[in-house]
Amino acid sequence: MHFTSEQPLDDGVLERAFSLDEIPGILWTPASASASTPAPLILIGHPPLGLRRMYPRLAGRARYYATEYGFAAATVELPGSGDRPRWAAVEQARADLRRAMEAGEPVGDEIVDALVLPLVEKSVPEWQAALDALLSLPEIGGPVGYEGGVISIGIRLAAVEPRISAANLFAGSLVPAAMFEEARQVGIPLQVLLQWDDEGNDRQAALDLFDAFGTKEKTLHANLGGHTGVPQFELDAGARFFARHLL
Repeated sequence: MHFTSEQPLDDGVLERAFSLDEIPGILWTPASASASTPAPLILIGHPPLGLRRMYPRLAGRARYYATEYGFAAATVELPGSGDRPRWAAVEQARADLRRAMEAGEPVGDEIVDALVLPLVEKSVPEWQAALDALLSLPEIGGPVGYEGGVISIGIRLAAVEPRISAANLFAGSLVPAAMFEEARQVGIPLQVLLQWDDEGNDRQAALDLFDAFGTKEKTLHANLGGHTGVPQFELDAGARFFARHLL
């Protein structure tokens, strides 16, 4: 991990951009984090829209976690997004998805699999490599939580990464049928956030996925409204969920 910039923010949070094998990322640490008092870590997932576009939302969440609860938070750029090289296969799958949605046609399993499964296969090892590097820093001590989307990435990480102790997943992305079986292998505490009227999400599929999760501790937060209408109080609800399991 190579830090490429460092910026103390006005709330005492330290924001550092980094590069890990040419994968961009950002780390936010609270003022309280040190080698003697290392901070628990939250990995913040996001849709493949690019870190620059997602930055205000990601930074807002990270700074809240840092100032209110003393968590460190980090995120990485997804494959094929932002400044990373274009990924022809996924670009084609995105074009097929847009074409189907604009034509009012059902989105077939072939499109969903082509869009999501390669992203999961490539991004999960990158998240794990980032976790290796982040936990090697003296001011980061774990335990570790994961939040956000793409929800299929969160499912895979929750199922295979033993260092992740809890996950707050955001419903709203297309989920391949194969991920339902992986969801049954998830045993860590979960909170799932669902926008009831999300125009880009199949509500019943999201409920079926929640039902499939194998953990004995899972909570569904469902709110009226579309994809961008998540109530502000859900930020604190997610933070309190992590406080119960990481502090």
